Formats: sequence, structure tokens, C-alpha cells
Amino acid sequence: MIIIAITGASGVSYGFRLLEVLKEIGIGNGLLISKSAETIIEYELDEKLEDVKKLADVYYEYDDLTSSINSGSFKFDSLIIVPCSMKTLSAIANGYGNNSITRAADVTLKEKRLLIVVPRETPLRNVHIRNMLKISEEGGIILPAMPGFYNDPTDVNDMIDFIVGKILNILKIDNEQLKPWDNRKIKPKLLR
Repeated sequence: MIIIAITGASGVSYGFRLLEVLKEIGIGNGLLISKSAETIIEYELDEKLEDVKKLADVYYEYDDLTSSINSGSFKFDSLIIVPCSMKTLSAIANGYGNNSITRAADVTLKEKRLLIVVPRETPLRNVHIRNMLKISEEGGIILPAMPGFYNDPTDVNDMIDFIVGKILNILKIDNEQLKPWDNRKIKPKLLR
């Protein structure tokens, strides 16, 4: 099972799209949504919170520290935090498991499972970079929401799919979201 956590950073469309793709290809998933993310979902997506939750096979409450997902004995393959706020990143980096997302991340790292963190903040302070390094040194993967342009995106959905495709590639899930690099297809463009 893949667990998706959506936190209170701009870019909830990345998490939403990842949920859609996992559902389309039939991969089981669980979902956590922070309180701040609930507000941002209502603001940034043209979707109701309940419709986002319906994309998941299992929904876990953000503030329920007695939930099974908070235990190392609960089996799941990976946790993707997309987008990841700097508050959540800091809590994970410093071992502060004060909610189900940060506790699940703590479990993921201590049990040597796959943790993918998709920070969505710019510019970055030194402390943000140090916190990313701490997570990386423990085996977590830092995948900033920085879409490429070699796939010749035509709209924002292509840019979202680029990041979702990167996540799926790390999970070793075949996908059509990320077009592979092919320098023969790159169109020369005039730089100004």
C-alpha cells in the first residue's frame, strides 16, 4: 500500500493528481490530509474535500495518533508527502511526530521504507535546506516540485503530470505522465 499525505503548502494539485493516477491504474492507497491542507484544497482545487477523500482506498485522520498507520507493525510500502510544507518537513527532520503525518513519516524512516517528500516552497532558507539534508541522510528522497520543460508542456496539467511521473518512477510504477528524455525531440529555441 502507498500512503499519500497532503500538507498545508500550495500545490495540493500534485497530491490530488497522484491519487487520481493511482486509482486509474488500480494501486491501493491510503490518504492523510492536514488541517491546513483542507483549507488549501478548498481554495486551490475545484473539488470538494469529500471528493478528494473518495480517491483513497483508506482515509486516516490527521490528528488520530492511535491510528494503525502510526505503528511500525502496520504494513505499508511507502509514504509520499505531496506537497510538503516546511512545517511538516521540519517536524520530520527533527523527529517530532505530533500528528499522523509526521508520525507515519517517522515510522517510514525507522522501518527503512520509502519516504518521498515533495517540498513546495521558494525561496529556501538555510534551515529548510538543512532539514531536507537530514531527511535525505536517513534515506528519504527529496523531490522538489520543480517541473522540467523538456517534455514541452502545453499547460499546467502537463507540469503537474511531470512531477507525478517523477514520483511514480521512484516508486517503480510504469506511467504515461513523464515522457522520457529524448534530445532528438527538443526544439531549438531562441534564448533572449
